[in-house]
Amino acid sequence: MSVALPPAQGGEIIDTVAIAQADLKDGSGGFWRDVFRRLRRNPTAWIGAGIVLAFLLIAALAPILAPYPETALPGAEFITPTDIPGPGELSQFPLGLDRFGGDVLSKLIWGAQASLMVGVISTALGLAGGMILGLLAGTFGGWVDTIIMRIVDIILSVPNLLLAVSIAAILGQTPYAVMFAIGASQVPIFARLLRASMLQQRSSDYVLSAQTLGLGRGQITMSHVLPNAIGPVIVQGTLTLATAVIDAAALSFLGLGGGRPETAEWGRMLTYAQAELAIAPWLAFLPGICIAVTALGFTLFGEALREAMDPRTRAR
Repeated sequence: MSVALPPAQGGEIIDTVAIAQADLKDGSGGFWRDVFRRLRRNPTAWIGAGIVLAFLLIAALAPILAPYPETALPGAEFITPTDIPGPGELSQFPLGLDRFGGDVLSKLIWGAQASLMVGVISTALGLAGGMILGLLAGTFGGWVDTIIMRIVDIILSVPNLLLAVSIAAILGQTPYAVMFAIGASQVPIFARLLRASMLQQRSSDYVLSAQTLGLGRGQITMSHVLPNAIGPVIVQGTLTLATAVIDAAALSFLGLGGGRPETAEWGRMLTYAQAELAIAPWLAFLPGICIAVTALGFTLFGEALREAMDPRTRAR
């Protein structure tokens, strides 16, 4: 807050705006240092971060870690109508083969890369779209806020997965359609969250002080309100990554992900494992475990980040 002190010896009015801004920057830096300190002390954060880091490394190093290329079928000669070699039956295929003769271990590794790409890109699309709508609603208010929020309410009235399925079915059976569909279904969540956070920040003392100093609405929003309101959105983005991985697998399971049957993707592996459950149940268990563990990692880290940034827990 700007304070005009009585004239000093030199007759000049001392303006403390710069001092207040410096204090705000120091407080902001202290806030993030406190968040990281609390994360380091949280075992849940370490577990979640470890799972996420392992997932990212496997996805990034898939060309090196995978014994066989993504669509290779090195074990086709071992497949019979009534028998599919399982884990440990063939030394060159430690996790067995699928119905097409593909190495399950290689498919799981390549599937991590496909799931990461879909999850990250779809969440980034949803985050970008939601932030644009939330920023407009939170900045201008009035009729702009009313129109945007009514559109968001209409979209929220449709279940997330049903909306994603509808969009993917309209756009076509391709991975890009899945990314856009999942991202579009996430836009209302980020929009409402950012708008609510900005409305809360707009009533803060530092905003009133900035308005008193004559700063414009755009400068106040971009320089002060948005940086202080974006924290909950970051947390939600981390949690949404878990949902995006599950939704991507669900859409692929329903046949909306496109690609050839032998293409490595966890949801697609589940699809083609249905007919083989009686003789090869591991074909469904292994990709299902990968999906569950990956989603668990993002959820644990997101929850730990939320607790670290929550002022109610930070005050304890």
